[in-house]
Amino acid sequence: MGYRILETDDIPGYLHERGHWADVTDIHVHEVSDGNMNRVFLASSADGTRSLAVKQALPWVRVAGPSWPMSPERADAEARAYEQVARVAPDKIPAILGYDADNYALVMEDMSDLEVLRTVLNEGASYGPDTSARIGEFVAQLAFATSDFGMSSADRKALIATSVSPELCKITEDVVLSEPYIEHEHNHWLPELADLAVAFRADARLRTEVADLRHTFMTSAQALLHGDLHTGSVMVGAREGAPVVRVFDPEFSFVGPIGYDLGLYWANVLVSEQRARELGTLSDHADQLALSWQAFETEFRRLWPTRVDTFFDDAYLDRFLARVWTDSIGYAGTEIVRRIIGFAHLTDLTTLPDPVPASRRTLLLGRELIVRRGELASPEDIGALVIEGLA
Repeated sequence: MGYRILETDDIPGYLHERGHWADVTDIHVHEVSDGNMNRVFLASSADGTRSLAVKQALPWVRVAGPSWPMSPERADAEARAYEQVARVAPDKIPAILGYDADNYALVMEDMSDLEVLRTVLNEGASYGPDTSARIGEFVAQLAFATSDFGMSSADRKALIATSVSPELCKITEDVVLSEPYIEHEHNHWLPELADLAVAFRADARLRTEVADLRHTFMTSAQALLHGDLHTGSVMVGAREGAPVVRVFDPEFSFVGPIGYDLGLYWANVLVSEQRARELGTLSDHADQLALSWQAFETEFRRLWPTRVDTFFDDAYLDRFLARVWTDSIGYAGTEIVRRIIGFAHLTDLTTLPDPVPASRRTLLLGRELIVRRGELASPEDIGALVIEGLA
């Protein structure tokens, strides 16, 4: 059977056909799609004792419709990423119950008892003690296991070949690492930020540094990435009294520079901090970048003795981690810029009573992260930049 776009009424029969649900009369389905790209359905039994989710990739960007075609094969990348993560960090992703390659659909654990991290933060709550550390560990575990340190050369080459994602990488190269610095129809901004949008397009130093980050993104095949790791792709909550962190939506997954995943998360952390400062709800926001980096570095160093190629010694590890740190800062800056004067803005800022002051401060911070990434040696240095921008 060929590819078909699933509707709500199709889900009971689909789950029965796929062997996930025996009694089609004992099932309630509703659509919960809220992302940019895909459709998501939740299915539950009448008594509420069983539930699961179905996610399908559409042949276009969901929020744009058929006017923006997009291959549904991105679901293949997501399924491959989940398979890799399940080997090294199964506690940090939803349980995957099956993948239907013909219909580009994943059947997975229902996470509706958890909340999207961005929503939690926007509502004024804190990160809690574990969230950013778990994200740092997640990046380290996936990155190490799929790098030349954690895989044989032959397996790495095979991974790179199967993880090529030209269409989605091109979106990142354009939307994040090019369009905000040129005139483009995707770009938009608050009228009060027009002067900065113009200045960024004319800023030769900034454009050169972004070009460097773009080229690294295009050529540095360090490890398998999530590819779109932000506070909207993290679910948090508690189960049986224990904190739960789940990373989802790795459809932009590809083999690239490790710092890109960390940088995207850091950008969202820094934007959320600016929101909290503007609203006077700042709690543990300012610590999150440091917590995620410390957890990443600690976990990567813990895994280092298991490397398959011992030619890379401890001194090289220090150099490698320093490079990841610098890349991460730069990519954090590019993600901030595109989220304010590029495409797909963040509700962290857009839902503020007056989004202009925080947006302006954050945008200027993004530029500094890009052009000064080689000078910023620690999370404290970045914290000082934030305070400097508040003065």
